[in-house]
Amino acid sequence: MTLLRTIYLNLSFYFLFFAVSAVLIPVLILIGVSLLPFGSWRKTMARTRFLVKVYGRVMTMLGEPLLRVRREKPAVLPPLPCIYISNHRSAVDAFTMSHLPGEGVQVVNLWPFKIPVIGFFAKFAGYLSIRELAPDEFIRRGEKLLKEGVCIVAFPEGTRSLTREMGPFHGSLFRLALQTGAPIVPVCLAGAEKVMPKGSPFLFPGLIRMRTLEPIGPETYEGMTPFKLKNLVRDRIAAELDEMEPAA
Repeated sequence: MTLLRTIYLNLSFYFLFFAVSAVLIPVLILIGVSLLPFGSWRKTMARTRFLVKVYGRVMTMLGEPLLRVRREKPAVLPPLPCIYISNHRSAVDAFTMSHLPGEGVQVVNLWPFKIPVIGFFAKFAGYLSIRELAPDEFIRRGEKLLKEGVCIVAFPEGTRSLTREMGPFHGSLFRLALQTGAPIVPVCLAGAEKVMPKGSPFLFPGLIRMRTLEPIGPETYEGMTPFKLKNLVRDRIAAELDEMEPAA
């Protein structure tokens, strides 16, 4: 793909991104508000998270042909609810999470909440700000969500890696798993760093491959420390990525 075509497609994508967001987000909010009188608060939140997933799917579709997401067939269907743990290389990773099964809430840093309109929508959907919540409050909210049948989706590196090498994992998600007995489903994302490298606002032609691994249940991690569990999950993701991305 030529440079001029890449520039043209980026301009087209950002125009559509802002235009569609300006229309779609208010429409989704209006749909959510109009359904408030029908059903419980729990159903309202489920509908809201479904609409957030619709928004994420639409955004990844707008990125084509630059951004293509391929969810590869998992060995087994993920048990729901679960804690999805993914590696993190690009700003588009958050949108690719809309391709995962189940009702989900993402664990995020502060910056997504600062984006106009989108930040409000994320807060209303119950997204968890790891920077704002005390550890005990994070565990309490996460436990409540899992009991309600909601999946937790997280990037425990905390920031995007600049290379294929993953950064160290933070332990909060793994303490949550140990306390609740929720299954952990490792998620591998390959190619996102080529589509939108860290620090770049531009999309480049590429394929993002998403692969969910076999779940790690309490029968496997019972008795482990958070440190040992997070390294177990990290090692499984790293090993799978090595298979998906053989060294040149």
